[in-house]
Amino acid sequence: MERKEIQLLVISLSIVFFTLLVLILVLFFYFHKKKTNFLIEKMEADLHFQSELVKSRIEMKDQTLTEISRELHDNIGQILSVAIMQVNMYIQNQKAMTKDELNDLKDILGKSLDEIRTLSRIINRDNLLESSFLEAIQLDLERIQKLKRIDCYFSINGDFPEINVEHELIIYRIFQEAILNILKHSHSEIIDFQIDCLDHDNIKIKLIDHGIGFNSKKKNSGSGLNNIHVRAKLIGATVSITSDSSGTVVVFTYPKRINHENE
Repeated sequence: MERKEIQLLVISLSIVFFTLLVLILVLFFYFHKKKTNFLIEKMEADLHFQSELVKSRIEMKDQTLTEISRELHDNIGQILSVAIMQVNMYIQNQKAMTKDELNDLKDILGKSLDEIRTLSRIINRDNLLESSFLEAIQLDLERIQKLKRIDCYFSINGDFPEINVEHELIIYRIFQEAILNILKHSHSEIIDFQIDCLDHDNIKIKLIDHGIGFNSKKKNSGSGLNNIHVRAKLIGATVSITSDSSGTVVVFTYPKRINHENE
């Protein structure tokens, strides 16, 4: 009887041991698969992020070339055409130019030189962005105010912290897209750019115009607005856009904890 009990005990222990072994193997493969899936998803997210960075840089360069081409044609070309017409007029009339006329011509040529300097700064904007997101935005607003005759305001509350350079590029591209939408569609005579760094948890950036507004429900599927939301999500930020007949407000919220996680 005791021998049977020992055999039964051995069999029971063997079954328990085998069950535990199978359970351990199942759990091992389950967590291994879960870890593998997590690594794959992380790799895909990293690739998507890098792809978006490359796409943003290409878009910035394309937009820069478009801006330069437009300004060369619309502003500098017209200014120099006026100067050439004046010179031709005096050549044809074969009369000497007065001092006042020379000063007028000097002012015209000086204005074209200022426009060329502005375009030169636009060309160097990519390098500028690597050192300062704030300077890049201020440069854009300065150019818009000078060349588009739109009143641009820039204000910042608190100290803007150093953030991940790649995130800076994404943020800059978001607002470059938003400003381009204002120039194309809003007919606003004012652009107001506000940064609030006093919140302990978030950096908040507002872009305000006083244009004709738009129906956000109808246009929410547009590529420009969609890119803004996708890129904000990519860096853990959020964007809200409200618009009516009195203008449009874009509010970008970037959690400071994300910045600490990237340090």
